[in-house]
Amino acid sequence: MNTTITFDDFTKVDLHIGTILEVNDFPEARNPAYQLAIDFGDLGIKKSSAQITTLYKKEDLLNRQIVAVVNFPKKQIAKFMSECLVLGAVNGKDVILLNPESKVKNGTSVN
Repeated sequence: MNTTITFDDFTKVDLHIGTILEVNDFPEARNPAYQLAIDFGDLGIKKSSAQITTLYKKEDLLNRQIVAVVNFPKKQIAKFMSECLVLGAVNGKDVILLNPESKVKNGTSVN
């Protein structure tokens, strides 16, 4: 277990639902990854680098809803600027994406 946080700490993490609009290979990444463009509704379209290539093909990711942290500072990864962090469960080298059970409006907050 990592460091214990307070509920106030948790409320600072801004989690939202988005739909993947675009998926591109990212050969410059240190570890195999895709470049994603994700629609978060009123929050706009944000880019992310995601190491999800072992379980997901590009075509399987299009129009898929995901959960992401949208209030991290931007992070430069090679020549790509990542604007959010897509969440997934890590199982060895595999990352299993977290997503809503039913389709919801893009930008919906996760509490």
